Amino acid sequence: MTAKGVCWIGGEVVPLDQARVSVTDHGLLYGDGVFEGIRFYGGQAFMLPAHLERLADSARAIALALPRSLHELARIVETVINAFESPEGYLRVVVTRGSGPLGINPASCARPELIVMASQLQMVDERSRAQGIRAIIAATRRLPPDGLDPRIKSLNYLNHILARIEANRSGAEEALMLNQQGYVAEGSADNVFIVRRGELLTPPTSDGALAGITRGVVLDLARDAGIPVREATLAPYDIYTADECFLTGTGAELIPVREVDGRALPQCPGPMFEQITDLFRGAIDQQRLEGRAGAGTAVR
Repeated sequence: MTAKGVCWIGGEVVPLDQARVSVTDHGLLYGDGVFEGIRFYGGQAFMLPAHLERLADSARAIALALPRSLHELARIVETVINAFESPEGYLRVVVTRGSGPLGINPASCARPELIVMASQLQMVDERSRAQGIRAIIAATRRLPPDGLDPRIKSLNYLNHILARIEANRSGAEEALMLNQQGYVAEGSADNVFIVRRGELLTPPTSDGALAGITRGVVLDLARDAGIPVREATLAPYDIYTADECFLTGTGAELIPVREVDGRALPQCPGPMFEQITDLFRGAIDQQRLEGRAGAGTAVR
């Protein structure tokens, strides 16, 4: 099936299936690069400044120079959204080390490559989103920070892919990953929240969780609404005995979990999930009302 969408590459926007990158690009050969996934609603990129700042931080952490300023990147993102067939969709902003000779030495690459794609992304179908998904706790562990800091959104997702393969083979829709100490870090492509006795909890980034943009939005919205919320180290026991569990992420948005390792959650979708979902949709609507000048700032 041909991928539908558009892509900015080499200074121009082309159909997604016509975009080309060199086979000697070190992003392809070695996963040497960084990326951001960004949702857009009503023709506006959601939380764009936060995403671009995190992209810049990830690039800086791996000593990769961004080929464009953040202001220029924002303009390119706007161009890609305007060229897309729908006012709502998903962006992938990718910066690779660029093309170079074989061998991992980044000094051999002449210049970074910038790619900005727009397409549709649906991580689960609407039926699964409505009734909740099944998850497992994967045997594959999250890489420790002394191996790869979880704050870096690099192009190498093999660790997470292996966890997702475990979920596929077990008939589940998602895998939760533990850190080296056996505590919950995150999902294969999303952050984890649970509800226990009316309190909203999520693993801290020090336990291996990505500092997700949507995670941060949910934390802010919950605090503003007076919902008891905090970061807390969570063991599998805490997931199994939670009142609710749900996942958050740019791709995932908000997804309720009905079962973990064959253990049914008491409430799915639960009242806390439904309240947070309403608040999240309200933040999106607020950005629409504020217009392009306020893009990405609605829930700051």
